[in-house]
Amino acid sequence: MDDNMSNKDLKNRSFPFGEGDGGRGFTIGIDLGGTRIKGVAIDAEGNVLHQTYTLTKDGEGETWKAAIAKTVSELKQKLNIDEVSVGISAPGLPNKENSTIAFMPGRLAGLENFVWKDYLKCPAYVLNDGVAALVAEAKTGAAKDSTNAIMVTLGTGVGGGLLINKQPYQGSFNKAGHIGHMVIDSDGDSDVTNMPGSLEECIGNCTIEKRSKGKFTSTQELLDAYRKGDETAKQVWLTSVKKLAIGLASASNFISPDTIVIGGGIAEANNDLFIPLNKWFDEFEWQPGGIRPTIVKATQGDLAGAIGAACFAMSKRDN
Repeated sequence: MDDNMSNKDLKNRSFPFGEGDGGRGFTIGIDLGGTRIKGVAIDAEGNVLHQTYTLTKDGEGETWKAAIAKTVSELKQKLNIDEVSVGISAPGLPNKENSTIAFMPGRLAGLENFVWKDYLKCPAYVLNDGVAALVAEAKTGAAKDSTNAIMVTLGTGVGGGLLINKQPYQGSFNKAGHIGHMVIDSDGDSDVTNMPGSLEECIGNCTIEKRSKGKFTSTQELLDAYRKGDETAKQVWLTSVKKLAIGLASASNFISPDTIVIGGGIAEANNDLFIPLNKWFDEFEWQPGGIRPTIVKATQGDLAGAIGAACFAMSKRDN
């Protein structure tokens, strides 16, 4: 992040994702998470110039709306500009125009059908958080050289996004990429979308107590015990990773990506995740000619949603 770079230097840069910015300016990205609101200002190459964090305070009315407006204002001041496009990464399904989140039951009351461009008084585009993370990885991260990629975010739940022919794919009704709601076990408990035995149920942090029969309250606690040789932890963790491999192999057979990007907090398990995951993936995936996608860890960290939202807003602005 280079705060000393001149506006002239920044505006002469090209934008390699999608149609491109043509070097005409900056974009702001906001990631509305359950815990924190993350904001970034990026240049035409996707470089993060400024970043900011604010508590979301979900459940305390709609104060997070004002917090987002304040974040946008602060980033505009840092950029010394009056007009800017804003991308917003949020949970739920956006509408066809990507102007609002159309469906997000259960939390962040007031988010559904809230039109951000009217509130922020500037062009604003809304993207599902999993798709936003995918856009960030495709722009400057682990999938920047990919043509077709799958993004999987492993955290409280399991989200994701699809890159097809170098473009983020949202599908009809903007529902594409929700890999967390694919069925792994038809006899398993239903998840929040009513899918039985979904991938989210199998590895999401939201079900760790149930999967461990109350022994562990978080995936981190489970991993700590696994690394110390706890047999229960070993059984729960490796079963979860095996089911993740089955889900990714199924998605790979359907989408045929060149890259599978794994992000989210659970990806910080590193070798404890990626070594058994690759072993089982090779066992289950159909690999004619020995060709298989590369499974890699995401590189954009907790700013992925904000960066991806900003890149998406930039591409929408120029179409």
